[in-house]
Amino acid sequence: MNRDIENREDLLLLVTRFYEKLLADDSINYIFTDVAKINLEHHLPVLVDFWDSILFQSDTYRKNAMQPHLILHQQSPLQKHHFETWLRYFKESVDEYFDGEKAFLAKERATSIATVMQIKISQLQ
Repeated sequence: MNRDIENREDLLLLVTRFYEKLLADDSINYIFTDVAKINLEHHLPVLVDFWDSILFQSDTYRKNAMQPHLILHQQSPLQKHHFETWLRYFKESVDEYFDGEKAFLAKERATSIATVMQIKISQLQ
């Protein structure tokens, strides 16, 4: 049995593994590499801040998470299968390393985030 998510180091481990999975999948990696052109060195700490604020109520993330995704959708439409792939890899990454209340909460919040983003994006069309 794995331990629960406890701190920022755990979150960095989680998002690093998550992005390894995303970037290895040709059905979705182009969104990150070719469209968004993310710089992982810069992006991973932002994701850690985001999840730190969600799971530990820290005040580390003060950006609008939705806006960049709306812009991204305008550049390359985000489709249902993208969200399903994103969510599957996120949950797999959590389950590889963690088990417990925070791990469960992370997967629940990821599901909510994917759902809300899909709804907001569908309203643009």
